[in-house]
Amino acid sequence: MMRALEGQVAWVTGAGSGIGQAAALALAKAGLRLALTGRGREALEHTADLVRAAGGDALVAPADMSVSAAVQRAWAAVEAAYGRCDLLVNSAGLNVPQRGWDAITPAGIDAVVGANLNGPFYASRAVLPAMRAQGSGLIIHVSSWAGRYVSKLTGPAYSAAKHGLVALSESLNQEECGHGIRSCCICPGEVATPLLDKRPVPVTADDKGRMLQAEDLAETILFVARLPATVCVNEILISPTWNRGYLEGVKL
Repeated sequence: MMRALEGQVAWVTGAGSGIGQAAALALAKAGLRLALTGRGREALEHTADLVRAAGGDALVAPADMSVSAAVQRAWAAVEAAYGRCDLLVNSAGLNVPQRGWDAITPAGIDAVVGANLNGPFYASRAVLPAMRAQGSGLIIHVSSWAGRYVSKLTGPAYSAAKHGLVALSESLNQEECGHGIRSCCICPGEVATPLLDKRPVPVTADDKGRMLQAEDLAETILFVARLPATVCVNEILISPTWNRGYLEGVKL
């Protein structure tokens, strides 16, 4: 039986756009109270407006997810406002155009690993004391197809960070399941989000239309959140039916 989620608290990172924004809106429509974190206050305020227009409650707590102190400050604001966290969605992430071994810089490596791996570490560590005290909690990480299959398309820093996120998620299940805490890592193939615009080779509008959409991932996140507290979905590998990596002659 799927759980009712009304009144629960969800903290969504990367909530200013893409999967994070779509997830925040879907969760708000399911009755959760939202805390929204990301780098840009203006983008977060826009998401908050969408949440409130859907009848939801939203707190904006900006932070650069690659900075541990900033993440901790954002969590302090969430805890002060709501006193708990039932669901953390680690959706913040980025990539850089200069991503191959022949082009990536130390600054690029730091930026990619900081957002895609360190950020989820910081946010997960921040919420764990509250979840342990509650005796329950769900953490959902948005990894990538590149978290399972190393890809030239995404580059070594992104692939390494997303592989690390898969390991991070399972380590939470190993250590925290006795406290009623569950972790799920979602590994999507190509998703039509603003992140695509950072690719060295532009993606056409037609191709974007055949990819996974942010709303598809939002529905996946909502599905996991609605499962009984006794159920842990450790990992989900999901891709578009029209998978460019499978099509003969298509080089990603």
